[in-house]
Amino acid sequence: GTIHLFRKSQRSLVGKLTHEFRLVAADRRSWKILLFGAINLICIGLLLMWCSSTNSIALTAYTYLTIFDLFSLVTCLISYWVMMKKPSPVYSFGFERFEVLAVFASTVLAQLGALFILKESAERFLEQPEIHTGRLLVGTFVALFFNLFTMLSIKNKPFAYVSEAASTSWLQEHVADLSRSICGIIPGLSSIFLPRMNPFVLIDIAGALALCITYMLIEINNYFAVDTASAIAIALMTFGTMYPMSVYSGKVLLQTTPPHVIGQLDKLLREVSTLDGVLEVRNEHFWTLGFGTLAGSVHVRIRRDANEQMVLAHVTNRLYTLVSTLTVQIFKDDWIRPTLSSVPIANNILNLSDHHIIPMPSLKAADNLNPVTSTPAKPSSPPPEFSFNTPGKNVSPVILLNTQTKPYGLGFNHGSAPYSSVLNQGLGIPGMGAAQGFRTGFANVPSRYGTNARGQPRP
Repeated sequence: GTIHLFRKSQRSLVGKLTHEFRLVAADRRSWKILLFGAINLICIGLLLMWCSSTNSIALTAYTYLTIFDLFSLVTCLISYWVMMKKPSPVYSFGFERFEVLAVFASTVLAQLGALFILKESAERFLEQPEIHTGRLLVGTFVALFFNLFTMLSIKNKPFAYVSEAASTSWLQEHVADLSRSICGIIPGLSSIFLPRMNPFVLIDIAGALALCITYMLIEINNYFAVDTASAIAIALMTFGTMYPMSVYSGKVLLQTTPPHVIGQLDKLLREVSTLDGVLEVRNEHFWTLGFGTLAGSVHVRIRRDANEQMVLAHVTNRLYTLVSTLTVQIFKDDWIRPTLSSVPIANNILNLSDHHIIPMPSLKAADNLNPVTSTPAKPSSPPPEFSFNTPGKNVSPVILLNTQTKPYGLGFNHGSAPYSSVLNQGLGIPGMGAAQGFRTGFANVPSRYGTNARGQPRP
């Protein structure tokens, strides 16, 4: 076959994933996460078997929290991988958005699992099956112990940031109100319950408490419908806890500006606009690149005599305190030349070699005009303001041309025409005779106010 020299071998998707996994596994910090992931898979298998044997949908809803722990461990591995990778030409801003995408996907999958539980619970209300409590309580404590042990042992940077930056869930708000009442009686518990509890620890404890109540009611009264009610409660708590995190990570993926930094950004932009040499700051755009990383770009217009490097250094120094990844474009002020015409020029005007004057359309009938003021002679109507027939207001523009120099290559002839040549062209108002002119720049105009069109005194 043909031998292609210096040709890179194309890896498949599985080969690329294997290569990246080996890169992460080479770090000893990831060994702990891999160990917890293996234990998590074993725990999920046991819990799913116990859910099938007990026929409890509440235990199934609680098992979905253990599956979410597996997603969080994968997100933690992705966080380690992002710290190892460097920016590339394809990903010039780095790989931090993979963390955001992992958190968004994990929370959305948890909400989908909660919706599935709600659908199954609605079907069970129509025909409630019998619940076996043999391994219900055992499965509850196994899942609770493993979830708490995973959350407290593994330092998950992405989820820790999202749980603090996102808005509080309704479960956290209710528990916070209860905690304030308890801390009012026992002030020593304020360090544990206040300002707000970890949402993942809170939902694990609340779900285990719901399962314990379910176990007791079924054992005492054989009230099997409480299992479905507990499943709905756990699903609603899961959905309410994951929804604020999905919204926060989704806004980061949409490159929106964080609300808590808008005020600081406005203050910094005002300071930049007052720097020496800066005329205008425009086209500014700031967005969250990753968790805790803000990126932005801005255009700065400066004076023509300003030093570009000096202004760039000052602008970067001001904005770098808040924006870690910043792009600043400096451009100097430029004088704008006025254009020749603000409207497009017709083709028949560009070649006017044989014409010097463009005839004007008729303005009004002569019987409706007063020869002195050129206004309608109606005594009943009040005299209008600025009703004089001033050139440029009621008269169409006149183009005077000759055969001199043609500037700008548009075909216009420059040069001034004498007044006699203008008057000989018969420029006048139709219906009033060629001798009647406009103002004192034309011939046969009365030299005294109050004369008629023939120069005779008016009676």
